[in-house]
This record gives sequence, structure tokens and C-alpha cells, in this order.
Amino acid sequence: MLAAVLLSVNYSNAQTMKKPLNDFEKSVIIDKGTERPFTGEYTNFKGQGTYACRQCGAPLYRSADKFDSGCGWPSFDDELPGAVKRTTDADGRRTEITCAKCGGHLGHVFTGEGFTPKNTRHCVNSVSMTFVPASEKPAADKIPAPKTETAIFAGGCFWGVEYLMQKTLGVLSTDVGYIGGRTEKPTYRDVCSGTTGHAEAVRVTFDPARVSYETLAKLFFEIHDPTQVGRQGPDIGDQYRSEVFYTTPEQKAAAEKLIALLHDKGYKVATKVTPAATFYPAEEYHQDYYDHKGTQPYCHARVKRF
Repeated sequence: MLAAVLLSVNYSNAQTMKKPLNDFEKSVIIDKGTERPFTGEYTNFKGQGTYACRQCGAPLYRSADKFDSGCGWPSFDDELPGAVKRTTDADGRRTEITCAKCGGHLGHVFTGEGFTPKNTRHCVNSVSMTFVPASEKPAADKIPAPKTETAIFAGGCFWGVEYLMQKTLGVLSTDVGYIGGRTEKPTYRDVCSGTTGHAEAVRVTFDPARVSYETLAKLFFEIHDPTQVGRQGPDIGDQYRSEVFYTTPEQKAAAEKLIALLHDKGYKVATKVTPAATFYPAEEYHQDYYDHKGTQPYCHARVKRF
């Protein structure tokens, strides 16, 4: 689930200029429409190079990852690192893909179809992309590695914390899991037994150029009640405790600063600040729970505290 925005590539002026979108391009890229199958200019295109976002010019796909699926739209079985963001559609049945840099609609991604060994198909509208021949820019594998940072927060049921965190601009991916316990590879049942010492937590991968850790930490303190001990709302047990698991000294300092601010405001903060240990991803059915279910969190809502 690692993703990041590719911000450091040097393009020519022609490649970095934002092209004004015509009405049809807007209907797809902005309004999330779909071009008719077999009509896009890149459906059967065989050029060697890189496919970039039509709206912002960020590189998205290598021509080497393009294949013919017969679906009527350009198909790719992989994307450039951090170039594409996935979001579950409102109907909970499909996964939308957008440009991670500007949010422009690309299409949808499907898995399990068996077209290629990667078992993945990015079904992309031609109108959402432009093509840059290999001769006009550095090869895709020369693009500098994206910069990302990881934050881990525990604030009650991880379903609700993830749901509200992943709506933040600059958050590239999230996964829920277990951290801070005494046993390896715990299951949900193990953690619920109260014998492992783990907390339900959310691991957030974000782009620090677009959102700061302090902003995410403020959100964390406002979407759960940091004064409760061993519970969060109707969920009771140590696994629902409030805890920040920092991955850098800077994160530790930011969390402690915010706790001090809350103390000054009269909140009796119970949140612990702890070095991050091994994070064990939870079972698949816990990931993106509310997006798949199509409902809202039952015990998490943002309350202004700063």
C-alpha cells in the first residue's frame, strides 16, 4: 500500500505547463466520467515511453507495463511508484484510480483477472493521459524515489480512525493493524482477548510535502477522545487505548507539543507517546472497512480542540 507523489522530476517547459482542459477532458478528469470504449487515442498505441497525467504532467505509467486486455481502454498492470491513488467507489464495488499529485480521475483498477502475472489491470481513460516518448525525458526508472513518511496512531476502533485519516489531502495510503504488544503476528481474536497487549492502530503513509505530521496528529486528537483510558466510546478494553507510536524524534516532539497544548486547554490527556514497534497488518476484512460497508464511523467524529 506504499504510495507517494512524484514531485522531483525535472521536465521541459512543455511538459510541466498545465494544459487547459476542454469540456470533454473536464467531464472525465474532473467529473469522473468515462470515454467510450475503443475510442481513445492510446487504446492500441504501441509507443515506447511514459504516460503522464494530462492535467498536471506527473508521470503515471511505463509503456513496458501496458498490455492489450481487449476491454476498449488502455490497460497497465503496474504504475510508477506513488503515482496513483486508490479510492473505493461510493457503491463499494469498484476501486477508482486518480493521479496522486493533482487528484485527476484516471479510471479504475481491477485485480484477479489473470491477464498478466501481476494479476492487475489499471483501466485508464486515454483522455486522462498524455504520452511522452522515451527520447524526450529520462527513462522512468531514473525518476528519483518518492519521499514518504509513516505515522501510526491508536485511538479506539481502527475502522473509524482509518476512515477519517484517509480523507486527508496528502495521505497516500492507510492500513489497520496491531502494535505495542507482547506476541508476534496476533490475530483479531488474540487482540480482543486482552492478553497480547496490542492496540488497534492505523498506519498512515503520507507525503510530507503536502501534509505535515503535526496536521495529522492534530486530526488524531480531534477524531477520538484522548482523555479516555482503556476504552473509546462504547468499545472497552486496553486494545482501544489512546497512543501515538512515533517513528522519528520529530514526531515524538510534535505529539508531546500537542498534548501540552491540550493540557493547557484543560484536557486530562491519557494518550501515551511510544516508540513504534512492529506493526502487524490486520486481516483483510478490516482494511477500508467503512468504505466497503458504505456506512459512517459509529464512535469517531471530529471535535475541534485546537
